[in-house]
Amino acid sequence: MPKQPLDVVGIGNAIVDVLAQADEAFLKAQDLAKGTMTLIDGARAETLYAAMGPAVEVSGGSAANTMAGLASLGGRGAFIGKVRNDQLGGIFRHDIRAAGVTFETPAATEGPPTARCLIFVTPDAQRTMGTYLGASVDLMAEDLDADMIGRAKVTYLEGYLWDAPEAKAAFLEAARMAHGAGRKVALSLSDPFCVDRHRDSFIELIGGHVDLLFANDVEICSLFQVDDFDRALQEVRGHCEIAALTRSAKGSVVLRDREVHLVDAEPVAKVVDTTGAGDLYAAGFLHGYTRGRGLYDCGRLGAIAAAEAISHFGARPETPLAELAAACMGGGH
Repeated sequence: MPKQPLDVVGIGNAIVDVLAQADEAFLKAQDLAKGTMTLIDGARAETLYAAMGPAVEVSGGSAANTMAGLASLGGRGAFIGKVRNDQLGGIFRHDIRAAGVTFETPAATEGPPTARCLIFVTPDAQRTMGTYLGASVDLMAEDLDADMIGRAKVTYLEGYLWDAPEAKAAFLEAARMAHGAGRKVALSLSDPFCVDRHRDSFIELIGGHVDLLFANDVEICSLFQVDDFDRALQEVRGHCEIAALTRSAKGSVVLRDREVHLVDAEPVAKVVDTTGAGDLYAAGFLHGYTRGRGLYDCGRLGAIAAAEAISHFGARPETPLAELAAACMGGGH
């Protein structure tokens, strides 16, 4: 029996998020730069975990969050990422499958433990993250599922994974597989520090392999080393087919050739936690894109999904996004 077609397959770090509330004094005491993501080693992860207040553990990772959002919208998604056969690896596998996402990557039986991201949320809803990448960076080209990639309309790559040489090779192979099957490739830049580390190779990756680019205003300005968002808009033209650029409360701008779509942010009664806003924007956008929606509607779906994400603690949807999309966009989604 032939396997079902997929809308999107995401490839990224398989991480368990550990979320706790914290104040500015805690961040200072732990030497954490507020609002950033810092890569940490296993020993530092243990120290920070011991210092945390009461925490919530939930499967995370940028691309995995996007796939969970896509499933909540009614899309068919799969995820490729590496966990260890340990307790956190089991949590990750259970959670992402329970969200409706296909996840079949075999767990590692030796080597580093499953990755975890320690997330400290301050009262202003900003999140500061210390990430121990553990087993996730051991993703290799042989972990890719060529059949799965061939069945997906879009292969979505998480920029965070670009740090590891083996994972970088897997990205390039996945892009080749997708394009070889006549499919599209999307990339999220993930983080301004990630862009700073890999600027030249990111520009090369985007120009040679990426059809859809997701970035926020800080990331896109960093990529092209400009201070002005409007200049960054001009710079990104021609590098990829579509660029979807988010600007927090200012909404997003979606570009294709000479087309420019300005999309307002969806109103939120109270911003509780910004974790996952960009991931869920990508979920909404990709859902619209794989359903043949116009670019403005794709951006609207992204805004609706992002608004749900920031209205509560944690990066995974708590309200079915398909219901919100139908209510906000008046009918079929």
